[in-house]
Amino acid sequence: MAGIFWLYRLVKVICNVLSYWEIRQFYKKALKIQMDELCNFTWQEVQGRLIDLQREQPMCVQKRELSELDIYHRILRFKNYTVAMINKSLLPVRLRVPFFGDMIFLTQGLKYNFELILFWGPLSLFQNKWSLHPKYKRAANRQELAKQLGRIILLTGLVNLLLCPFVLVWQVLYAFFSYAEVIKREPGSLGARRWSLFGRLYLRHFNELDHELQGRLGRGYKPAAKYMNAFVSPLLAVLAKNVAFFSGSVLAVLIALTVYDEDVLTVQHILTAITVLGVVITITRSFIPDEHMVWCPEQLLQCVLAHIHYMPDHWKGNANKSETRDEMAQLFQYKAVFILEELLSPIITPFILIFHLRSKSLEIIDFFRNFTVDVAGVGDICSFAQMDIRRHGNPQWMSEGQTEASVYQQAENGKTELSLMHFTIKNPRWQPPQESSVFISHLKEKVHQDAQTGPSPHLLLSEAPLCTSLLSDESATAPDNLLASVLAHSGLPGRNRRFIPASSTASAAASVLASLSSSQQPHAGRSRSHTLLPSRQSHDDTMYCSDHTVGDSMSASDSRLLSQSYSGLASEFASAEMSLHAIYMHEVSGHNMLKQIYNPV
Repeated sequence: MAGIFWLYRLVKVICNVLSYWEIRQFYKKALKIQMDELCNFTWQEVQGRLIDLQREQPMCVQKRELSELDIYHRILRFKNYTVAMINKSLLPVRLRVPFFGDMIFLTQGLKYNFELILFWGPLSLFQNKWSLHPKYKRAANRQELAKQLGRIILLTGLVNLLLCPFVLVWQVLYAFFSYAEVIKREPGSLGARRWSLFGRLYLRHFNELDHELQGRLGRGYKPAAKYMNAFVSPLLAVLAKNVAFFSGSVLAVLIALTVYDEDVLTVQHILTAITVLGVVITITRSFIPDEHMVWCPEQLLQCVLAHIHYMPDHWKGNANKSETRDEMAQLFQYKAVFILEELLSPIITPFILIFHLRSKSLEIIDFFRNFTVDVAGVGDICSFAQMDIRRHGNPQWMSEGQTEASVYQQAENGKTELSLMHFTIKNPRWQPPQESSVFISHLKEKVHQDAQTGPSPHLLLSEAPLCTSLLSDESATAPDNLLASVLAHSGLPGRNRRFIPASSTASAAASVLASLSSSQQPHAGRSRSHTLLPSRQSHDDTMYCSDHTVGDSMSASDSRLLSQSYSGLASEFASAEMSLHAIYMHEVSGHNMLKQIYNPV
């Protein structure tokens, strides 16, 4: 079995090399980008060359011009469908387990089976990589198609059940080859956390590329780890301290004896005892809290939200509760839990397919029929990926009066609105459709309106260092300080707190966003009404003009920013701006929800 495993990995590496060679040739010959220069290109620059290439030498015959959104749709066609199905709770990843309650279970194996059944398998709903089979677009035979899909799911589940012993051995071998050396070298790595597979889909925007998601979750890693580590069990901490003390005492004696007489190592099980004691000490130390830690869960969770952009409404005001921590753990899990889930996946996956996914066959058929649109030059895509406020907006998320969507058509948790803002900020040259432009203009007006009642940006930025430590252990950059200024005002008491007027987090975020907006002075010939990003004078004839507000936010440690490329600085400001928008939109959404509860129409 190990030989088959190694052979499979070798074949996979060879196939990947051939695929990467084709991509390399395309970059060199079509996009005129040399391999030694590729690492210095941003995605926006590569995308710009691709758009220019379409104008000069049409690769897509259906459309003369390719937009940024068209390119994203082609790359993320199936991922947008998956994100939408997770958003609408269509995929059965939430299970009720006896004695444990509701649990999220989504592994690489289960995700592979979902994609095999729905997207690219021989019996999938898609007839090729860009087109849904026509029969799934008609409502007349939906019941028959649902039964057919149910049989496909049942067959896939039975095949998984039949292959379970072999796949289980495969998973054990893969885990052993992947993690054995790491665990031996760093036993504490099992206690580290990672964003779960479900978390990556739940937190992903529509039309968000892998590197964009990875960068955003990477920035949110430290705040999330600090929040999770803030929850300490006093009893467990006392037990861990005692176990660590006794294990350390025995280990110290064994090491001292080894130094005194190396023949001690020849005694049976001495090396094993030293290794086990070292692992026990490493694990127990992870349960001992930092004595300098400050308990401020609401501010920590707000820091997490600033980067991950999504969280359930009921987390607000309940950051100190264990239920919130447990739900956060479903998004931000221990690496040991991830490995355990992957090992159990061959056993659990067949039952999820047979008993849970099969019962949703009709809902899946209806979903693909109702939420698939054909775009010229792109093919069939998920309609949620169009970020159409009129069709999929949620009135609670500032789209009231602009959307005609029913509850079934609305994206949950403000996914449409937040995705639209994220895509607009990341792609400042993109021209949104009319409905989206109206929403962005309305949001901008609301920001300036709330900024009038908010605190002074200068006062906010003076409080920024108080919250910087929540965002990072390193010196904060200017964009970090812009974000920290809002977080500091929202909950952390400052040295001169009595001089800060009482206002909400929304008004604080609006004040900083408005100050960023006022620092944009576009030159004649081009308006940038839908973005607050700093931009280069070339190409779009605008430039970022830093006023006193932004200048004051830069500390002495920010001098290194002067040596960074424009693209790096623009990316940092874009991330900070999106974080501010996420905080602001969540606050406004929560306010609108309270209005609906206490002042129902």
